[in-house]
Amino acid sequence: MQLHFYPPLSSAPSTSPPSEPDLTSFHSFSFDPSAPDYTSLLSDELLLNILSKLPISQHVSNSLVCKRWLHLHGRLVYSLKVADWSFVTSGRVFTRFPNLTDLDLVRSCIQMPKSSGIIVTHKTMSVHVDTHFILDGFLEETALLPSNAVDQGLRMIAGKYPNLQRLAATGASEEGLLRIAEECPTLQELELHCCGDLALRGIAGIKNLQVVKLMGFIGVFYNSTISDIGLTLLAQGCRRLVKLELCGCEGSYDGIKAIGQCCQMLEELTLSEHRMDGGWLAGLSFCGNLKTLRLRSCKSIDKSPGADEHLGSCLTLEELHLQGCQIRDKQSVKALFLVCENVRDIVLHDCWGLEDDVFSLASICRRVKLLSLEGCSLLTIRGLELVVLSWKELQRLRVMSCNNIKDTEVTPELATLFSVLKELIWRPDSRSLLSSNLAGTGMGRKGDRFFKRSKD
Repeated sequence: MQLHFYPPLSSAPSTSPPSEPDLTSFHSFSFDPSAPDYTSLLSDELLLNILSKLPISQHVSNSLVCKRWLHLHGRLVYSLKVADWSFVTSGRVFTRFPNLTDLDLVRSCIQMPKSSGIIVTHKTMSVHVDTHFILDGFLEETALLPSNAVDQGLRMIAGKYPNLQRLAATGASEEGLLRIAEECPTLQELELHCCGDLALRGIAGIKNLQVVKLMGFIGVFYNSTISDIGLTLLAQGCRRLVKLELCGCEGSYDGIKAIGQCCQMLEELTLSEHRMDGGWLAGLSFCGNLKTLRLRSCKSIDKSPGADEHLGSCLTLEELHLQGCQIRDKQSVKALFLVCENVRDIVLHDCWGLEDDVFSLASICRRVKLLSLEGCSLLTIRGLELVVLSWKELQRLRVMSCNNIKDTEVTPELATLFSVLKELIWRPDSRSLLSSNLAGTGMGRKGDRFFKRSKD
C-alpha cells in the first residue's frame, strides 16, 4: 500500500528561484503513533494475500513493520539457506518459516570460526578456516557436524516440512535420510556433501526424487568416497532420476552401467573432477534417454577407454559440454566423440590441450549444428576450418577468446560458411575486427535470425 499526499493549491506566486524546487506549498507531516492501525482490521489471510503481491525486494523491509508482519513474512518464504545449525536444533526455523519447500543446510553443517580472516573457496562454496580445522589439506572431522547430530536435525525437518521439495546437507547418514524418505514424499531434489556409499541406501525410499547432486572427494573440503557401490545403490533406489551430478566421485564402467540400466528417465549427467577408473565411457551406451553430458574440471576423460568397437554409442545424446578439462590424450578424446557421435551441440570452454590434431577428432560427430569455443588458445584457424567445413548441418558458430585464431587467416571457404550461418559470434581475440567489418554485408544472417556480436 502506498500513501500519496498532495499539497494544497496556492494562488500566491512562488519566491523560489526557477532552478530550485518550490517548497512553500509543502506542509510538514507528523506521524501520530496513537493513530489506529487499520491493517489490524484485515484477517491474516487477506493481509498475507496483499503482501504476497508486493515485489520480493520489499519483503524484508515489510517484515520490519511489526511483529505481525514479521510472522506473515515468514509464511511467504519458501527457500532458505541456513548458516547456523542451532537455528534448526532450537526449532526457531520452524516457527519463523513454517512453509519452506527448499532448505539448504550445507554451510550450517560446517563448524568454522566466523571471526577467522582466512576464507577458502572452491567453485561456488566458501568457508572460514584456521589451522586447527585443517588436516592433510582437508577439513578435519571436528570441523564437520557429527553424523548423529545431522541425522537428529533431519528428523526434526522431516516432521515439520512434509512438503519439502529440495534439500541440501553435509555429512548425513543412512538413518537421517531414511527419515526424510518416510516423511517427505514430495522431495524431488537432493544435494549431499561428504557422504559415503552406505549413506545412499537411505534415499532408496524417496520415490519421486528426480535431481541428485553428490559431492565426494573435493579438494581442501571433503575426503569422502563414493564408488560403484554407492552408484549402484543410487541407481536401484532412484529410478525416476532425470538429472544427476557427480562431483569428485569414483566409479567405473559398472557404476555408470547400473545408472543407465536402472534410471531410464535420466536426461542429464554431469561429472565434475571425476576420479573414475578406465573404461567408464563405455557405460554411457546404456543411458538410453541421455540428452546432455557435461564434464567439468576433469584432469582426464578416460584413462583407458578400451577398443573402439566395444565403446558403443549414446544414440539420444544432443549436447556435449566440456569446461576446464584436460583433453591432451587423443585416445580418450576419440573415445568420447565416438560415444557421442550423434551429438548436435558441442561446447568447449577453457579446455587445456585442445590443439588442432585433438580438435580434428570432433569430425567424428557428423550431425553437429552448434559449436561454441571459448578460451581454447592452442587451436588455430586451420584446425577450426578442417572440422567445421566437414559439418554439413552446422548452423551456429561461437568463437571467443581463442587467441591463436586470426582474422587475417580466414579463408574464402570459411567466409562462405559464415555467410550462411544462422548465428555467428566471432571474437577470437581482443583485436578481432571481423565483427565490425561484416556489418551490412548480410553474412551471419539467415531468415529472421541475425548476426550477433558479443559484448565487450
